Amino acid sequence: MPTPSPARVHDAVVVSNVPVASSLWRLVFRAPRLAASLSSGQFFSIAVPGEPKQTARVPLSFSAIDYDAGTVETVYAVQGPGTRALAAMAPGAETTVLGPGGHGWSIDAATHRCLMVAGGCGITPILSAAVSMGLEGMDYDVVVGARTGSAVWGVDRLVASGAGNVIVVTDDGTAGAKGTTVDVVESALPTEKYDLVLTCGPEPMMRGVAELCAEWSVACQVSMERMMTCGFGACATCVVPTDHGNVGACMGGPVFDATEVVW
Repeated sequence: MPTPSPARVHDAVVVSNVPVASSLWRLVFRAPRLAASLSSGQFFSIAVPGEPKQTARVPLSFSAIDYDAGTVETVYAVQGPGTRALAAMAPGAETTVLGPGGHGWSIDAATHRCLMVAGGCGITPILSAAVSMGLEGMDYDVVVGARTGSAVWGVDRLVASGAGNVIVVTDDGTAGAKGTTVDVVESALPTEKYDLVLTCGPEPMMRGVAELCAEWSVACQVSMERMMTCGFGACATCVVPTDHGNVGACMGGPVFDATEVVW
């Protein structure tokens, strides 16, 4: 019998919604029951009122939760009509959110040292993992990649959350080193003693990270970005090919063991 989804519909009110980097916006909304039920790496789906073409909810990861205020924070990329309409939502706007969705990062307390790798808006679930690890006093470093310096966000937050080293790389060299996150991982794994890598970003990037982790026998988890239309396993639009068949990211993910994914 299929495992039932824990997702429920929650009322939500926008607290703030502002640009924080090139094409990246930071949304904070109040939904106390959802805030209390989300775990690092899970997602929610938000309804965007006033956009007739956006009939499906927009699935988003979260970056932080304020349990006292009952608020959820997400940083999202504005890429199409749905997220453009989302960016237009002002403080006080009311909507509904469906969540919590899927399962998130699996972080064992026995992990000695973790490397997190974020590309673009993949910073969002990486930041939620960093906050969780920081609260547990765990040792971790983060690689943050973007196309250009104006698209980099979250470095200060990562440092404040307890990251040991935060390495920034950009395609054009306008922030941090010029290169890719995969370049950094390729240099780090042979010399640094990591026993876990968490990554989210463009799929070619995650594939490169996963291949390097396999080469150096380091456990790797990937957060797969898919259009999770229904958000609870009914529509099969978000499937990820794995070594045991197609698996819906909304239920079997969005976080997968990298060795299970058929790239």
